[in-house]
Amino acid sequence: MNKKKITGIILAAALAFTGLTGCGSKDSSAKDGKVTITNVSYDPTRELYSAYNEIFAKHWKEKSGQDVEITQSHGGSGKQALEVANGLEADVVTLALEYDVKAVQDAGLIEDGWVSEFDKDSSPYTSTIVFLVRKGNPKNIQDWDDLVKDGVGVITPNPKTSGGARWNYLAAWAYADKLFGGDETQIKDFIKKLYQNVLVLDSGARGATTTFVENGQGDVLLAWENEAYLSIQDYPGDYEIITPSISILAQPSVAIVDSVVDKRGTRDVATEYLSYLYSNEAQRIAGDNYYRPSNETILQEYSDVFNLDINLVTIQDFGGWDEAQSKHFADSGVFDEIYEQ
Repeated sequence: MNKKKITGIILAAALAFTGLTGCGSKDSSAKDGKVTITNVSYDPTRELYSAYNEIFAKHWKEKSGQDVEITQSHGGSGKQALEVANGLEADVVTLALEYDVKAVQDAGLIEDGWVSEFDKDSSPYTSTIVFLVRKGNPKNIQDWDDLVKDGVGVITPNPKTSGGARWNYLAAWAYADKLFGGDETQIKDFIKKLYQNVLVLDSGARGATTTFVENGQGDVLLAWENEAYLSIQDYPGDYEIITPSISILAQPSVAIVDSVVDKRGTRDVATEYLSYLYSNEAQRIAGDNYYRPSNETILQEYSDVFNLDINLVTIQDFGGWDEAQSKHFADSGVFDEIYEQ
């Protein structure tokens, strides 16, 4: 065999090897034409992502020609963030609030700037906090001040582990802040009385719903709006939703877990997975599952479902999540102060 022919064979082999390794780096998670990704989410999104994953799989197949399998993980949002920070591999996180995503970022897994990576501060849908009461509202619960009355059993998750619970707490604080003109001594006393009426502090929102709905404990559940509607849907005629005079704009956050997608080669599919949440089809799935679409036009389609005139404070009224977390939910914060006494 002459020297020129040998050189050609070597070059061809090198090119073939480069092509193979290139395919592996593009998507090292793909097997037999299928890619797998994991979405670590929080408790009340189970039904939402069950429906969304079906339409996304069809969308990705049409877009890329590739099958995709999505693995879901659900739990209390704060607990889920800790799990990812401690090694649970997630290609994307879809958590209850920005602070929980930031906890994953602080572990070195998500790059700076994630809040701006997708529209609406990477919040493709929103919710708020409402009261779920038993049919007929036997304790006549209408607003936050009714929750501190003697004999009222409240069910809400633990703010130390649940993102929804932190939204619950802050909505109650906003009401008391207005009621007492910003007097923190009176506000703390109000919040303390409320939590003295809490019968069970579950670790997550879905656990709290189970305690109230299936186990029959308590007179009122502080709930994500979507969770309350799902309970009414599952148990027609058994429950009512009460909208308090003040609540909070709850903004669940989504992000790509950069260190994982770069290792697994799944950045393209993970990015599209979160981007497609803003599509008209996905926005309507959010609305059908009682989340408020971030698309204002589509949100109006659900004006007969949601009270769009509710008075909502925002996390910025608390100085943002860093300040709210430090003041209220960190060790030795206000929640520990009022709940441990």
